[in-house]
Amino acid sequence: MPVIYLTENEVRQVLTMDLALEAVEAGLRKVALDEAVNIPRARCQTDLVMLHVLPAAAKSLNALGLKTYTTTKNGAQFWVHLFDSRTGHMTAIVQADFLGQMRTGAASGVATKYMASTDAETVGLYGTGKQARTQLMAVCKVRSIRKVHVFSPNEERRRQFAKEMSDICQTEVVPVSRPQEAAANLDIVITATSSREPVLFGDWLSEGAHLNIVGSNFHAKREIDVATVRRASVIVLDSKEQARLEAGDLVQALDDGVVSWSDMIELPQVIVGRYKGREHPQDITLFKSLGLGIEDVAVAVRVVAKAREAGLGQILPLG
Repeated sequence: MPVIYLTENEVRQVLTMDLALEAVEAGLRKVALDEAVNIPRARCQTDLVMLHVLPAAAKSLNALGLKTYTTTKNGAQFWVHLFDSRTGHMTAIVQADFLGQMRTGAASGVATKYMASTDAETVGLYGTGKQARTQLMAVCKVRSIRKVHVFSPNEERRRQFAKEMSDICQTEVVPVSRPQEAAANLDIVITATSSREPVLFGDWLSEGAHLNIVGSNFHAKREIDVATVRRASVIVLDSKEQARLEAGDLVQALDDGVVSWSDMIELPQVIVGRYKGREHPQDITLFKSLGLGIEDVAVAVRVVAKAREAGLGQILPLG
């Protein structure tokens, strides 16, 4: 099969949140059933550039591949490369900034589906960037959300975000000026920031809340304090292996003995019913998202198929 190249614009034409949710859940399910392999993110760097690589394979998707991206002081560039699982031939190269945003939101959406109270209807959101957008989009797909409180330090950004996302999600999004207002008495709380220090504190949370903690995938960064981890009755990770390398949100709690790795479970195991995402209505549940290669590969496979059907993409003279 010839190699197809998809631009960001072409990905945006075919990738919806519904598609991302379906693909991410299917990919994680395959991990739990030993039908897919996910390798934790690896990083290397020069003085000016860091390279990040996330490989994964799923025979039943007839695909293996990797997301690669580079980060510099000026920003980041994202790509997914796909290969045929039978021949090893490259099948696609996909620009993956938007794809990554959608798959990260979808992972939290899947976690919310299995962990949040079924009657959850209010959300608190920390952050107003690209990742915050898709986090909210995904949660609004899996729960009937009637109101959202959004906080960020920049008043103008949170006001603009609230206006835009009210239309996109067809719900009431309200900018709040105090960080506590994005957590207190709310059913679902999301952190999607670039902060290196906690933005969410455990004593702000109400019983029964579900948390999606998204922003950090470095040991030196954390969005939550130790009290938040202490209050969580259930802690779910997308990958325990990757969390050991990257989950800065858990480092202090682990060092203090508040929690141990054996207390935590993985989202793929929750999806297939081996563990419960919530035991009791009053439980505070916590999903720590890191972002997995299998999520990128699973979404990219669906995107490439949709793009071929739509006649999108450029055929490259490779192979």
